[in-house]
Amino acid sequence: MTARTDGPPGRLPDFFIAGQHKSGTTALYEMLRRHPQVYMPELKETKFFASDLPSRMEGDTPAGLPTTIEEYVALFAPARADQSVGEASPQYLRSERAAGAIASYRPDALIVGILREPASFVRSLHMQMVQSGVESELDLRKALENEAVTRAGGERLRYSDHVRYVEQLRRYERFFPREQLLVLIYDDYRADNAGTVREVLDFIGVDADVPLEAVETNRSVRTRNARMSRVVDSVAAGRGSVGGAVNRAIKAVAPRSLRRRALRTTHERLLYATPEAPDEELMLELRRRYEPEVHALGEYLDRDLVTLWGYDRLDG
Repeated sequence: MTARTDGPPGRLPDFFIAGQHKSGTTALYEMLRRHPQVYMPELKETKFFASDLPSRMEGDTPAGLPTTIEEYVALFAPARADQSVGEASPQYLRSERAAGAIASYRPDALIVGILREPASFVRSLHMQMVQSGVESELDLRKALENEAVTRAGGERLRYSDHVRYVEQLRRYERFFPREQLLVLIYDDYRADNAGTVREVLDFIGVDADVPLEAVETNRSVRTRNARMSRVVDSVAAGRGSVGGAVNRAIKAVAPRSLRRRALRTTHERLLYATPEAPDEELMLELRRRYEPEVHALGEYLDRDLVTLWGYDRLDG
C-alpha cells in the first residue's frame, strides 16, 4: 500500500503500540516516553484510527481527543527531527478499521502488540470495565452470560472480541509486512521487563542501551460499588449539575495535583479493594473456551503457548 497523496500537514507516528488492553501497554508507553530519542504525546489512547469502536465501550471519552487529522498531527508537533515518534492506543488491535487506516497514511509504520493469556486477560479486563463504569455487573460469570445475550441482540461483544488474537494480527498482516510487526507476550514482559523494552527500542530504531526505570501502572482492583464509583467519577470530572458545581468549588480552593491525590485516596479507601482470588472453576471454563485460540496463536507465532499458559493441563 502506498501513502495517501492528501497527506496531513504535519508529522505522523513512526510506530504504534496497538494493544492489547491490560497487558502492559500503559507501562511500556510510560517507559518509552522517558527515552531521549523517543517522543510520545502526553495524551495516551488517542483512539484516532479506531473509528469503528464506540467510545462508551472504553468508558467516558476524555476531552481533547483528536477528531481531525490536523488535530491528530498537532499532538506530535513538539517532537524533534531526530526523535522517533509514537503513540499508544490499545484499541487498535481490536478495531477492524485501524490497521487499514494507519497504513493509508503510514504504510511504513512499525506496529507493537502485547498479548496475554486469554482467561486472565478477560478477568482483568472485566475489573477494569467495572472500574471505569462501562460494566455494571460485578460478577464475572454473570457478565459473561450477559455477553451471550448481547450476541443474540446483534450488538458487539465486549469480552470475547478482545481475545481473537490471530484474527487481529492477520488484519495487520494484510497491510504491513511481517517484519514491521512486533508481537510480545505479556509473560515475557513481566519476567524480563528490561530485556523486553530493549527489544522494543531496537525494533523502533533507537538506542537500546539507554537505561529506563521499570514502571508499574494500571494495577487491577476490585470495585466495591459500581454505582458509587460512577458518582465519584462524575463529580471529579464535573459532569452533571452537582458534579459541575462541586468541581468548580474544589477548583477554586485546591490545586490540580491536590485534587488528583484526593480523588485517588477516595477511590482506594472507599471504592476499590484488593481483587478476590479468581474463581478457579470459571477460569478453567474460560481456558477450555479459549483453547482453540491459544493453539492457533502458538502456531501463528511458532511458539509453544499451550505449555507456557498451562493449556496442556486442562484435563488434569
